[in-house]
Amino acid sequence: QYGYDEFEQFGFGLQNPNRGFVEMYRCYPVIMMQGNERQNVNFGGKIILPPSALAKLASLNIVYPMLFELRNTVKQRHSHAGVLEFIAEEGRVYLPHWMMQTLLLEDGDLIEIKNASLPLGSFVRIQPQTVDFLDISDPKAVLENALRNFSTLTQGDIIQINYNSKIYEILVLEVKPLNNGISIVETDLEVDFAPPVGYVEKPLPKNTMANKIKISEPSIESKGWSAFRGSGQRLNGKAVKVSSAAISNSSANSSIDNLNENENIPAPLNLPFGKLFFGYEVVPFGEKNGKKQEITDDVYIIACTIVPWRESNFTTS
Repeated sequence: QYGYDEFEQFGFGLQNPNRGFVEMYRCYPVIMMQGNERQNVNFGGKIILPPSALAKLASLNIVYPMLFELRNTVKQRHSHAGVLEFIAEEGRVYLPHWMMQTLLLEDGDLIEIKNASLPLGSFVRIQPQTVDFLDISDPKAVLENALRNFSTLTQGDIIQINYNSKIYEILVLEVKPLNNGISIVETDLEVDFAPPVGYVEKPLPKNTMANKIKISEPSIESKGWSAFRGSGQRLNGKAVKVSSAAISNSSANSSIDNLNENENIPAPLNLPFGKLFFGYEVVPFGEKNGKKQEITDDVYIIACTIVPWRESNFTTS
């Protein structure tokens, strides 16, 4: 009689390297599985197998993480996935909806599943399929959280993630090491984002000082400036008739002559400290035509120089 150790010593307990896990199952989407709804499965990269698959994998000494190649032999499409649970009915396998779309599978179609050994991924380049993905404030954090439900990534697959009750489709453009698929379990993965489908880059604005300080450039449509260029409206709804002569007179009377030749802005006023400008020449009080005028009770003050208050400066009448 020989025990288990003796069988291993003679080689009877060794695994045949040519053996592997290869099974055919009827595939169904996760939403058709009985029990509680599993959002993380439908928007992830893991499948649910029957208990008999676990027994066979254990007998083959398949090491963790258990990764599989999924192949539609009729349409010649394939992908990769991990396994979440072994609670499916015998003869069935449950897949995420996006995976069934990638493999061109319908409910109840046969799918070949076999164990696979994939290299640890170091780089992946992805492309969102809609510009709505740009509305996410922190896409890297959202993607990092979503990839926790995945064990593998396959080049060419369009995966789906759910964020704020909205589904986003993402195409896997490139993976490194250069391989059909990579494992993303317990590895440092660098993620690069390609511009989303339909994204059009806006042209950069002119690098001018006006753009930097957010000042609109002045218009040079006319050298003069006049007030009230707009049109008016009457309360009864009828149009306001304004003669061209009135417009020209108003424009001539309200124009400012001190303008720069190239810009429609007033010329700067260089006034000494403490002096005010009221828009017209100030005639000193008590002078008329260069001659001093006596102060009478009929003269009113229209301009003054700011001086400390004294009761003797002003008299009331």
